[in-house]
Amino acid sequence: MEQNDRSTEGYSSDVSGTQQTGRTAQPLRQSVRQRLVTAAEELFYAHGIASVGVDAVVARAGVATASLYKNFGGKDGLVAGYLQARDERWRRHWEAHIDQHSDPCQRALAVFAALETWDPGQGPNNGCAHLAALQQLPADHPGAAVSRHHKHYLLDRWRQLVVEAGCPEPEAAANDLLLIYEGTLALQAASYGSKAVRHGRHLARLSLENHRHELGPRVDSARRP
Repeated sequence: MEQNDRSTEGYSSDVSGTQQTGRTAQPLRQSVRQRLVTAAEELFYAHGIASVGVDAVVARAGVATASLYKNFGGKDGLVAGYLQARDERWRRHWEAHIDQHSDPCQRALAVFAALETWDPGQGPNNGCAHLAALQQLPADHPGAAVSRHHKHYLLDRWRQLVVEAGCPEPEAAANDLLLIYEGTLALQAASYGSKAVRHGRHLARLSLENHRHELGPRVDSARRP
């Protein structure tokens, strides 16, 4: 939207003096589109989507303003592109950790090792980018749709993993693991750091074992208060 495209409140574009990112220097071989996504991820995640205007992203990426509109159509498309790229990057990262294990229970818990190695050295951990986006964006924003899909994917993937682990109630088990995971992210954002991951892994292991050995009926997780 045009109004969003011009929004630069709360954050100036004076970040253009370097092509350094929070993780590594942007390689010159990156495409213009990728440079924009990288810059958007750094700025949107660190400062909030509403607080960063397209001028700041363009300056950080070191590209022409016209390139942003050519590749994304405007800020809304750029936000969706940033969230989509982050979702895909997380999926690859998580799957790499899952693939390190043959034991089904370890595969279901591999997300916590993935959290420990996610974006090392990027800077302050502000929690889940997708949850932040859902809080910051209108419900009909294309970026909000990407973030909702991300959360649905997490739940779907955990359903598969807990079935492999032998849980008789995979829907309930997957929802419990997702809740623990989201709480872990929230505590990371509150500066609990590695302690949050340790506690999250411990709770998830207890929950998984409980679900694996639970034989009786249980309340549908969708009806819990």
